[in-house]
Amino acid sequence: MQGVALIFPGQGAQRKGMGRALFARHSRLVRSADEILGYSLARVTETDDVDLTQYTQPALFVVNALNSMEWLDASGRSPQFAAGHSLGEYNALHAAGAFDFETGLELVAARGRLMSECRPGKMAAVVGWKAERLQEALDMIGDPDVEIVNYNSPTQQVIAGQGPAVDSVVSRLRAMDARVVELRVTGAFHSKWMQDAASRFARSLSETVFKPLAFPVISNVEAKAYIRGREAELLAKQISAPVRWTASVDELLRLGTTEFVELGPTPTLAKLVEQTKAEYVERQRNDACRDPVVQGGGAVAQSAAQRLGCEAFRKRYAVRYAYVAGAMYKGIASGRMVVRMARAGMLAFLGTGGLKISRIEDEIAAIQAALKPEETWGANLLANLERPELEEQTVDVYLRRGVKVVEAAAYTQISRALVRYRVCGLSPEGDGVVGIGNRVIAKVSRPEVARAFLSPPPVEIVSELLREGAISAAQASAAARVPMADDLCIESDSGGHTDGGVALVLLPRIRRLRDEFQAKYRYAVPVGTGAAGGIGTPEAAAAAFLLGADFVLTGSINQCTVEAGTSDAVKDILMRVDVQDVAYAPAGDMFEVGAKIQVVRKGTLFPARANRLYGLYMHYDAIESLPAEIRKQIEEKYFCRSIDSVWEETRRYYEQSDPRVIQAAEDSPKKKMALVFRWYFVHTNRMALSGDQKRRNDFQIHCGPALGAFNAWAAERGLSDWRNRHVDRIGLMLMRETAEYLDASLARAGESRGIQNSSPLSRIDVAAFA
Repeated sequence: MQGVALIFPGQGAQRKGMGRALFARHSRLVRSADEILGYSLARVTETDDVDLTQYTQPALFVVNALNSMEWLDASGRSPQFAAGHSLGEYNALHAAGAFDFETGLELVAARGRLMSECRPGKMAAVVGWKAERLQEALDMIGDPDVEIVNYNSPTQQVIAGQGPAVDSVVSRLRAMDARVVELRVTGAFHSKWMQDAASRFARSLSETVFKPLAFPVISNVEAKAYIRGREAELLAKQISAPVRWTASVDELLRLGTTEFVELGPTPTLAKLVEQTKAEYVERQRNDACRDPVVQGGGAVAQSAAQRLGCEAFRKRYAVRYAYVAGAMYKGIASGRMVVRMARAGMLAFLGTGGLKISRIEDEIAAIQAALKPEETWGANLLANLERPELEEQTVDVYLRRGVKVVEAAAYTQISRALVRYRVCGLSPEGDGVVGIGNRVIAKVSRPEVARAFLSPPPVEIVSELLREGAISAAQASAAARVPMADDLCIESDSGGHTDGGVALVLLPRIRRLRDEFQAKYRYAVPVGTGAAGGIGTPEAAAAAFLLGADFVLTGSINQCTVEAGTSDAVKDILMRVDVQDVAYAPAGDMFEVGAKIQVVRKGTLFPARANRLYGLYMHYDAIESLPAEIRKQIEEKYFCRSIDSVWEETRRYYEQSDPRVIQAAEDSPKKKMALVFRWYFVHTNRMALSGDQKRRNDFQIHCGPALGAFNAWAAERGLSDWRNRHVDRIGLMLMRETAEYLDASLARAGESRGIQNSSPLSRIDVAAFA
């Protein structure tokens, strides 16, 4: 996607007399605005009142909106993206069709009024310093009442806080030779001092119906494109969260923006964009110079990395490398990650587990819009024994949107939804040949599950689908000639859900099982076998390839990258993890059966508290049986709210989604206890994803020890900070250095046996990876 991004300025762009000609040309809309506001916009903009927040924001919204309408009419072009600075974000959303003019004005008027009612404050721009330098200075000054609230460009940041505190900090900064410009505002916008306004404004937003966007709009809060269903959440947060304008412009450039069109009364963003663009271009140039494909042997290193693994796997998925980034729950394996990997010639899976169906569809649409048809990518399909209808709905989306590859995860038996996805993609081509349109890579860690995926789709499910008309007779017949999966990803000790298997045991066992089923069914194309779990260094990847893996899949290491869809607070924890800093805890979604997940324990109390809750569940038969002191500890330390309120929230949720669960809890106090304890697991995951610093001790972060090994390896290459880690580049680095490691290791082995060969990698490529 390349083209135009419309950008809209916020408070500070206003000036006396703005909009005079626009108001004359659009008198009908201006009259409508006056009726909504209860005063004359024309009068306000001709007086000093234009600088008062409660008037500035509605006036700017109207002027920006009218400019936008005129540009769209005059240019005859449709923008590809939009973004706005602070208030300007409402104009970006309006331009993209999220709401009509009147709705936008009502929201902005309420926003301006609520922000003007907050405690008075001050703001000041610090020019010439990077954000890191300014934050170091603020940390040294040590005033908690002043914080960075706008990241406007690489060398312009804005601080805010209460008046006396800002005055003191400004004086200290100037003593450090900082250039500081105090701003003409009356509030500490986008700071913690606006939290009351944000909470009150959330009520107005909850009643607003947001329409689908015609093109992506970048959020100030996350510097990522809006996802349908999160508009109210992000706009409420925006009032008290910093404006990440530098990162927003970076994101627009990354998406392919070639032209920025600023639509406002005064050009205030153009210079900031140019500064950010200049640094972005320089950073891209430096990245290219450091690119592992370019360095250390250049084309030779790249060629060796591309020969690792199985050629059939690379051809099947039209990728250049036998390297996969696995799905991670709740969109941690984000659309950005998928797109970046696909463009680099590697396969990645969107993490759809736990996402609403509407968001899954929006994410898929964004990925498809960003990639070329020939660039391969996939999405996760998670087994759901409790609510199989969600699995069916996900498959509906995949079939409707043309998702051609899925990662099947957490399956203990083959489901109807998975069979429907697989068989709907079959096309008999004559002479017994079957075309496979929908490919499945199944994650397995047990031989009995591997057997199910190595077999053809279950006959009884295929027959049922045929009777219902979900598949054709030809597809039903073809199903007997193909396995359920094209590839098995053999998962050993990994982050998140894990059986704690050992790769040295699992991979050879399941590869032999694969050979057994190939001999039995004589598939036209044998099922591939890859390795996952514990892969975070070239040595680990090399071991997997030596064991016969056709491809390797990484997980934990990818959530500590720029593209990962988790919070910065989580990434800050992850980049400091070592191999010993993980632990096992109960899995919230399989709490009653005692299934385990592997999580970070460094910097969080989650694993200890989760194991304690499971121990209490095993020991007591009901919440009411808990000793008073234990119940008090759970409420005050773990839940930070009463057990009764937790149950009430849980009850309301299941009344809407699955009333049968409530009935089961009413019949069984043990079941009710499990549901109450499971609430903790849901919320610790949410807190981690949102980066709620107040509950940092309860962050639930899925992670395996591979990340600890990776962190040490990455540090040696100048990648200690996750902000310098991009998912595609670390994949390329790993594959390149894996090839080099294998080449050197086999050369040493050959020398010890008196074998002369100038290309050891070529021997292993043929002997082990064919």
